[in-house]
Amino acid sequence: MTQDVNKTVLSNGITILTKHMPYVRSVSMGVWVNVGARDESPEENGLSHLIEHMIFKGTRQRTAYQIAKEFDAIGGQTNAFTAMESTCYHARVLETHLGTMVDILTDIFLNSVFDASEVERERPVILQEIGMVEDNPEEYIHILSGKNYWGDNPLGRSILGSPENILRFDAAAVRDFFQRCYQPDRILIAAAGKVDHQVLVDRIAPAFEAIQPGNGFPRRSTPERRAYVDVCHRKLEQVHICLSAPGLAATDPARFAFSLMNSILGGNMSSRLFQEIREKRGLAYSVYSYLISYEDTGMFGVYAGVEPSRAVEVTALVADTMGKLRTCPVLPGELQDAKEFTKGNMLLASESTDNQMVRLAQGEINFGRYIPLEEVVDHIEMVTAEEIQTLAATLFQDDKLVLTVLGPLSGVGPFQDAIRMT
Repeated sequence: MTQDVNKTVLSNGITILTKHMPYVRSVSMGVWVNVGARDESPEENGLSHLIEHMIFKGTRQRTAYQIAKEFDAIGGQTNAFTAMESTCYHARVLETHLGTMVDILTDIFLNSVFDASEVERERPVILQEIGMVEDNPEEYIHILSGKNYWGDNPLGRSILGSPENILRFDAAAVRDFFQRCYQPDRILIAAAGKVDHQVLVDRIAPAFEAIQPGNGFPRRSTPERRAYVDVCHRKLEQVHICLSAPGLAATDPARFAFSLMNSILGGNMSSRLFQEIREKRGLAYSVYSYLISYEDTGMFGVYAGVEPSRAVEVTALVADTMGKLRTCPVLPGELQDAKEFTKGNMLLASESTDNQMVRLAQGEINFGRYIPLEEVVDHIEMVTAEEIQTLAATLFQDDKLVLTVLGPLSGVGPFQDAIRMT
């Protein structure tokens, strides 16, 4: 650990991490659980997300209204999120209100009652959330793309769950999943800001050490890769396109080259895809690339929303732009710009206590340690054009591409031809 980062492991395996930032006035704290939608069976799909909603709906000491009112009364910001591999309950307050934040987060995490009537009230809220995503084609295309890319693996399911499951879940199902999966060796508490490590440990330890170890955790399965083209017909003004290729695991040594490759291809306004498709040809308003990384696998993706008559053309341009990265080394200036962009974004974000709290947790979950920003910068600086070219040649292959198209079109033939790189 560095001088400003401290770590304590409680007797039951729960880890507490803090990063002291003396120049700020706030503290961000998150209770993380290394459990997410990936850990659900088909019948359980959506339970992690439902628990995220339900944990703010009342404890043995506080009603849902009291939880909201107490946070508002101290000017605090609180929220939660569910991901494929983790769930986090977090808050940010002025350092003078650290005790109140710890008390509320501890209470909702350890003492939520998961009342049956609250489950009934929250059920239509989540159904509306599912409907909202399905009504937004730029969001829904990513749900379809994930399903096509990951196949029958849990990674291919929506984090929100299916409407059928949401209608079936009851309070007993919520309590069972929570008690079975929220095991102490998968719980991590991270805080960043104006916080004293020992003070936080003394406040948290007595309550969290009472959590008893579980009976083990189900092993996550790694999905197999496949090539696939899916054209989903829907009456829309635009055609939405997602082209997916294999990615890297979160801990892969080549992740730094992977990040720079993403910046060069479609990660900003000067990227190749943005310049070629939007600026030079005016074929799309929104076009970008993105990375998804999990503990054992990953995905590289490109999204574009286009006029239906230009969909095949844009798909071919995306594939061609990706293919050129395999055959032509990145120019020195382009590589240096990508490095400066990546470092700048990372270092600017580091001024946020929320961002530092997330970095603490993700470093511990993925690597078992805190990774200083200076170490990351050094790795970024060492990436060469040859590494990026080699990585592109490895990942961007015709028999590993998955294309998902959503819009007023049908027929996969033209799109199959469009994504051939060789």
